Amino acid sequence: MNLYHCMIELRQDSRALSFAKAVDGWMGYLQARGLISSWRLMRRKFGLASGAHPDFLLEVEVPGMAALDDAFAALAACDDEATRRYDLMHQMIAHVDVGLYRPYPDATQRERIALV
Repeated sequence: MNLYHCMIELRQDSRALSFAKAVDGWMGYLQARGLISSWRLMRRKFGLASGAHPDFLLEVEVPGMAALDDAFAALAACDDEATRRYDLMHQMIAHVDVGLYRPYPDATQRERIALV
């Protein structure tokens, strides 16, 4: 299992509930096609956060690196419906930082992998 972690700040003119609905539309689309296992959207509570913690946190779960690669390949060949859903969500985002996480400790215990 891998967790694609997105820290999101919305544009000033975007509405939180509209964003949540757009995320549901996009993530539901991906999940219905088997491209992701699950997802969840969280919002900072009471504005409580330090430093670089933005308003929203989106976590997307994929079974492994091969599945993540398959998802990106499928997204590169999006149809009109996928493009519409993605654009509806993405137009509300001012800034996003992403990271890829895995359960730890894990069986492979690899911190760095390189071909060169």
